Amino acid sequence: MNRWLFATNNQHKIEEAQSILQGFSEVISPRDIGIDIDVDETADTFQGNALLKALAFHQACGLPCFADDSGLCVHVLNGAPGIHSARYAQIQGQPVNHQANNQKLLQELNDSTDRSAYFITVICAVGFTSEPVFFEGRVYGSIDIESKGNNGFGYDPLFIPEGFDKTFAELGESIKNSLSHRSRALAEMKVFLQNLTQTNLLH
Repeated sequence: MNRWLFATNNQHKIEEAQSILQGFSEVISPRDIGIDIDVDETADTFQGNALLKALAFHQACGLPCFADDSGLCVHVLNGAPGIHSARYAQIQGQPVNHQANNQKLLQELNDSTDRSAYFITVICAVGFTSEPVFFEGRVYGSIDIESKGNNGFGYDPLFIPEGFDKTFAELGESIKNSLSHRSRALAEMKVFLQNLTQTNLLH
């Protein structure tokens, strides 16, 4: 079976990728092979940050690597928090605080009647082909007026995907994985790499 490194220290993301790619690839984390690096996400796009992370981890381990950059884009906030989603409410030098991020978002929206938003994931895969390849997934929905649910992470307790009346954190892992932005990008990547395998271009 293929062995790929998911260039993230987020265990939730690792588990999601392992679930989606199960049976097709062994997805390992940096921790599994003793890599501990923190990549400065200095790019101003999701694509740029995903590339920075994928390249850094690929150079560190030599394995085929993929990395994602994901965020929540809110229409009335002109796409914010966007690439700053993970550190939206962060105080310099402090770790990521998802609860603080959620509270800040609710405050920013206040009583806004337009609560439309979408999650986006851009995945960059390095070491599979001669050049980096990118895959994108989006899921559209809206921001609830309060945090609901205990599953998931990040903005999951606030985001209600289109076609549902519950947040990602209420819907649970299996439903979220079937329609989330990251699952869609991972599924797109899986199809691409399956095609490479079938044409004997993937070793």
